[in-house]
Amino acid sequence: MEQTKKIKETQKARVGIYTVGLKAYWPQFPGLRERIIEYVNFIEKKLEPFGEVYNYGLVDCSEEGHKAGKWFKEQDVDLIFCHTGTYVSSDAVLPVHQICTAPVIVLNLQPTTQVNYRETSTGEWLAHCGACPVPEISNAFNRAKIPFRVISGLLGLDYTPEISVTNENTANRPEAIRAYKEMEEWCLAAGVKRTLGNARFGFLGSNFHGMLDMYSDFTMLQAQTGIHVEIIEMCDLNERMQGISQEEVEDKLREIQEMFQISGDSQADPIARKPTKEQLRWSAHVAVGQERLVRDYDLDALVYYYHSVPGNPYQDLQGGFIVGHSLLTAKGIPCAGEGDIKTGIAMKICDTLHVGGSYCEIVTADYEEGTILLGHDGPFHIKISNGKPILRGMGLYHGKQGTGVSVEAKVRQGPVTMLGLTQTGEGRIKLIISQGVSTDGEIMQVGNTQTHVKFPADIDTYFTNWFMQAPTHHCAMSVGHNAKLFEKVAQMLGCEYVIL
Repeated sequence: MEQTKKIKETQKARVGIYTVGLKAYWPQFPGLRERIIEYVNFIEKKLEPFGEVYNYGLVDCSEEGHKAGKWFKEQDVDLIFCHTGTYVSSDAVLPVHQICTAPVIVLNLQPTTQVNYRETSTGEWLAHCGACPVPEISNAFNRAKIPFRVISGLLGLDYTPEISVTNENTANRPEAIRAYKEMEEWCLAAGVKRTLGNARFGFLGSNFHGMLDMYSDFTMLQAQTGIHVEIIEMCDLNERMQGISQEEVEDKLREIQEMFQISGDSQADPIARKPTKEQLRWSAHVAVGQERLVRDYDLDALVYYYHSVPGNPYQDLQGGFIVGHSLLTAKGIPCAGEGDIKTGIAMKICDTLHVGGSYCEIVTADYEEGTILLGHDGPFHIKISNGKPILRGMGLYHGKQGTGVSVEAKVRQGPVTMLGLTQTGEGRIKLIISQGVSTDGEIMQVGNTQTHVKFPADIDTYFTNWFMQAPTHHCAMSVGHNAKLFEKVAQMLGCEYVIL
């Protein structure tokens, strides 16, 4: 829907690819050179949905390797796939990656499941021996201290080239599907690195006072992720609250009505009431100002907290935050409360990968159902909601100043992955990853987001395993089982990670 159109489009990775072969082969085996170039062009087309692809073509000698390295460096690629089309001496490959230091993944993709033994010539065999140079290339990379990965499988053509004497249509084979899934994940992970490296995070206000787990060094975060942190004052937001027209407020109210269900009074909690017209109108007014702020500062994410004191005019302003920040999160600008910038980064990672990223913490455990309830009293990622989120009027924000409107919702049922981003004692960021399944369990009517999640381990074991990783007490909930994808993000960022 138009209301949730992204304010800023997600950046795609710049992905390099080339194929390799031995220059001496070309006059000896007519058609072999053109054949492996056809293979790499096929791979290029398969990768195009996941990144901006830069295909150098063929590297077949050390001189060409130097040219390719310089070309990839000029293209500012985030990742390079080296397709081993046939045997090549490693002196052709090494210069590419000494000159361009983007992460490299070797593609060992055999065109057929089985050669035609009776009819296969030397030239035909050479088109199927992509695994042959991989040990040599790996050895050269290792001795040159160049990190590398290898993806092995089938090429996945959906046709057989005329030159071939065997069936090369392997598109539906699991070995091809798995290989391209890995390649897709690497492209997406590289896109996260590029996005963070160009991202502007607004930090509005301060941290929740006394939460030592959330205090962070902005320079450290920029050094390790590339994000720029723009420090913003409440008066910056207040300035953008001026001159808002009634028409703008009405438009935002219609957006809120479309996105949310308006609650009645909670049967259990006296502070959770039906939002008043005045509360909803003020939330809409603040939401207009929040979007102005994001656009004026060209932000990709926003982290915020304002403690206030009773009677301060900004207390009313922060009281209207949650609805607008939920709307921004739905538009690709994740908003994290309590000044938790590390979880804000985790949410941005999830959102960049189109898997959500809802702000949450441990709420309580349900030993009868074997689930852990996760949620928070702040913004919610509407795009992964189980039905329309509910807006409740809050007589007070527990542990904070002021009153306002809050979001009560749960993430849709199915596979989920928790992504925590913490800081180690050595000052390094670390990703904590765990997969589970969200259920449709009953939740409290207290104006908080809440989702029941069942993890593979029992509750107490899970708690111990999670706590022993020294996490921030918040994390981001994503939809889908994304552990392998998040693992690749960690490797692209060069940070520590653990999968529980």
